[in-house]
This record gives sequence, C-alpha cells and structure tokens, in this order.
Amino acid sequence: MLQLRIALRYLFSRKTHSAVNVISLISVGGVAVATMAIVIVLSVFNGFHQLTEQQMSLLEPPLRIVPERGKVIADADSLATAINAANPEAHAMATLSEQAFAIMGEQQYPVTILGVSDTWLQSDAIAHATIDGQPTLIAGDVPCAVMTIGTAMAFGAHPADQRWLKIYVPKRVGRINTAAPMTAFRADSLVVSAVLQTTQSNHADDLVIIPIEMARSILDYDSEASTIELWTSLKPDQLQLQLPAGLKVVSREEYNHSSFAMIAVEKWVTFAMLAFILIIASFNIVSTLCLLVLEKRDNIAILQSMGATTSAVTRIFVIEGWLISLSGGVVGIILGVALTLTQQYGGFVKLGGDHTQMVTDVYPVQLQPLDLLVVLGLVAATGLLTSAVTALFARRHATSSN
Repeated sequence: MLQLRIALRYLFSRKTHSAVNVISLISVGGVAVATMAIVIVLSVFNGFHQLTEQQMSLLEPPLRIVPERGKVIADADSLATAINAANPEAHAMATLSEQAFAIMGEQQYPVTILGVSDTWLQSDAIAHATIDGQPTLIAGDVPCAVMTIGTAMAFGAHPADQRWLKIYVPKRVGRINTAAPMTAFRADSLVVSAVLQTTQSNHADDLVIIPIEMARSILDYDSEASTIELWTSLKPDQLQLQLPAGLKVVSREEYNHSSFAMIAVEKWVTFAMLAFILIIASFNIVSTLCLLVLEKRDNIAILQSMGATTSAVTRIFVIEGWLISLSGGVVGIILGVALTLTQQYGGFVKLGGDHTQMVTDVYPVQLQPLDLLVVLGLVAATGLLTSAVTALFARRHATSSN
C-alpha cells in the first residue's frame, strides 16, 4: 500500500525541524508509559483476585449444595451420605451457618457461627490456615470453637485462654416470656482451640466454627443444614442431576459473587481512569501530526501534482497517527509485560506493614492475555480517534495546496 510506505518513511525519516522529532518521541513515550501503567495495574487486580480465590479456598469448598428457597436443607445428613455413596470423590459434608451473639469475658460481639463435623477440620487447607493452637471441636468432654483471626482479636482470645465463649441465638420455635428476656435465647458455651488466618471478607472478622451438633441444638434443628459442601473436582452439572427438586449446586465464585464482583468493578473503574489518561497522552500525537503536515506541505503539493487525491494524502497522515499510537502501545505493553513477569516470579516490590501478620508480603500480580488484547484494542481505538482529528487538519491543508 503506497500510503503506508509513505507514512513509514515520514515516521522514520529525519525531520527538517528537530522539534518535530522530539515531539514525536514524547508522543510515543507518553503512550508507552500510559499503556505500561494500564498493563501493570490490571495485572495487580488479577493478582488480588487470584490471592482472594486462593485464601477463600482454605475455608470455601469448590462446590456446595444450597436450597433454592428457604435457609436450610431438610435431612441434609442423609443427602450427604447418598452423594458420597454415589460419588466417593465428592467428600460431601453438611454445615450449618447462622448469625449469633457471643460473649467472652467482658467482650460482646455479633458473630457468624458455622457448625461443622470433625472431618471438616481435618483437611490440609485448615492445617495450612492454622496460626495458633490445634483445630479440634472437642477436647475430652469440653466442646471447642475455632476462630478466624479477626474474631480472636476482637475477643482477645487464644487457645490457652481459660475463659468460656458463650454463644446466644434467639429461640426459633416456642413462646417467649417477655418478663424474662433471657429465656428468649438459647445458649451454649465452648473454649477456643485454634485460630485460623484467612483474607475472606465474609469470614475474617466474625466467624466462629463450632460442632454441628451444638449448632443444631441451639438453633432447634435435627438433621438440617444450611449447605452441603463438596470438596471435589466434579462438575456442577454432574451433581445437579442427582439432587431432588428445590436444591442447586453453586461454585465457589458464584456463592461469593459479591467479593469477586467488587474486585472486578474496582479493576475496570481503574482501567477507565487510566484509559482517559491514555487518551489525553495520545493527543500529543495530534500536535505532532499537525507539525508534520505543516512541514510536508511541499511534499503534499508534489503528491497532488502527481495525481494523488485529497483523500489519499489525508490517509497518509491518518496511517501516520496509527503508527505512532501503535508504536507507543506495543512498547508500553512489552515493558508492562516484562515488569509484571519480573514481579510475578521475583516478587521484588513488597507490601508495607508487618509481614508476619500478612498472607503475602509482596504485591500479587498475574498476567492475563485477554487483558493485553483489551489494552491493545484501547490503543488502536485511541489512535483512530487522534488520527480522525488530525485528518481534518490534513484535509484542509491538502485542499489549500491544490
């Protein structure tokens, strides 16, 4: 294509005025820096998404069965047993979750109780998450609770603590005696056996894990459960066919949609802000091309005398704008990828604060090819916008040269 060859010559040839060369380099540099920043920031959000998923997997199963309506699954133990019999690799376990009020010493806080079986605590993930004590639900004849670190800090609790943790929940069935308010609650007591560390927003600050038998007792349930957790690699569709009506299988990401949605919203809002900066940086290209049009007025006249139309001349400068934008974009993507991979595998940039209290001490990053395509598309679209603006200026000068 003749216009492309001329545009490439204009891009790499030495200009009469050195200012044009300088401004061209500044334009390419501005686009490159903005593009590099977008690649790095998107990779950081990907890293936090991955970190959240990894930490969530410590306490969250890959799949779970939940009721489509209501709060509990009737006869959940029998259903879990049937699923395990049909799918030995499913590792189905019933759990019961509810809001409660807890008192320990002089501290009082609302908490989320999670009733589980002993098997639930015997996974490698729980062992990895344990930062203090030995996770168990009973020590001798004494029922035990396992707390997440945020809950333990709120109560000032630790496994060697001799204080009782008292759990209160409103009566679910039966009459309430208004003359004796405390009779409106069912309660039980435990001691703390272990503390877990997790970054899950829905677990970190208020979770108390207790024996499922105790949870059912204070909540007036028999064999019901809030969910049946499935620690398996089976597909949801495979399990859905085995369930009775009124139950459904959801993935970890579906069940915790709000946590992942928040990261996604922050990621793309930040992307929009950086895209605006890229657009502003790209308008340096407009000034570069306008100067180039003025410098090449003699060349434009020669081309027109040789039969080039106004549209053909305009197209040269449109292509020139694209070349400058894409050059800066490609350089920025290469630099962004290089820096991201360096951080991803080297971990040179550290997080601030006390690293002993953190899940990770480095900025988590993860490079995703789809993000690179989005950034490249943004650069191309920005180049088209700036070229369209330049085309108006080039067309006017091409017309005036006739």
